[in-house]
Amino acid sequence: MRKTCNILAGIVLSVSVGIFLLSIVFRLTGIYYNNTPSFPVGLYKIVDEPVGKGAYVSFCPPQDEVFGMAMARHTISTGNCPGGYGMLLKRVFAVAGDSVSIGGGGIMVNGELLPNSAQIRADIDGHEMPQYRLGVRVLHDSEYLLMSDVNPNSFDARYFGLIAGLQIQHVVEPVFTWGK
Repeated sequence: MRKTCNILAGIVLSVSVGIFLLSIVFRLTGIYYNNTPSFPVGLYKIVDEPVGKGAYVSFCPPQDEVFGMAMARHTISTGNCPGGYGMLLKRVFAVAGDSVSIGGGGIMVNGELLPNSAQIRADIDGHEMPQYRLGVRVLHDSEYLLMSDVNPNSFDARYFGLIAGLQIQHVVEPVFTWGK
């Protein structure tokens, strides 16, 4: 029995060390692993492309009350961004010059309602979600609307609003994904 436990402990330790080392290799080669439901699970690589409409971007959330609440509820992970936040992966849906409004019924960009953009009142655990509002506004050069059009329950611009360009770290593209 003791020998079986030692073998099992060795296997668990080996797998843990392997995953840790693999994550370091990924980070050094510019590869992100996305395991959140905001986008298909898989590997995304940093690319040398400008931040533009339709691009996937990784960003460090600003240090504010909404992201603090999200981290406390484990909606977003901890990580190496200021405030101890983990980096988020979203898609750019509006850039400078676009007209944007955010409300309970969804997000409008240039007069068109974005799919899966209606706000939800509570998360899966029953916690009330922030209900961000933004009247019609034309974005400035340093503002971006970031969200997921894949998951109607994603924590995105519906709840935290616009993101400053300084928060965006990289443009990324999918390398290998599975699932939705």
